[in-house]
Amino acid sequence: MLLMIFGIALGLICLASAAGDLRKDPKVTESLYSIGVKESQLPVLAGLKVLGAAGLLVGVWLPWLGILTAVCLFLYFLLAVVAHVRVGHKVGQFGPALGLTVMAFVVAYFEFRR
Repeated sequence: MLLMIFGIALGLICLASAAGDLRKDPKVTESLYSIGVKESQLPVLAGLKVLGAAGLLVGVWLPWLGILTAVCLFLYFLLAVVAHVRVGHKVGQFGPALGLTVMAFVVAYFEFRR
């Protein structure tokens, strides 16, 4: 049950974040630009998040894909946190990325235990 709750939440957040990337929403892109992401890279990042959400959904029926997707999302968001730390941001500036890293870890944990 917790796997479904966290997995659905993570997938929906990834879709919302991808939409912000594609719309070039200032709330989303300001943070990305501050860590060195270029505007031309936004569609790639959005695509990764959409694939992550799709992988979590299909992972309901293919557990190996759920595990792989959750681990990849964990690494994606962990690297986002590292990028923020490298440029000297405070925790408040990368809180969402940190929260999503934890959420992806939780989903991966429950996927492995399934």
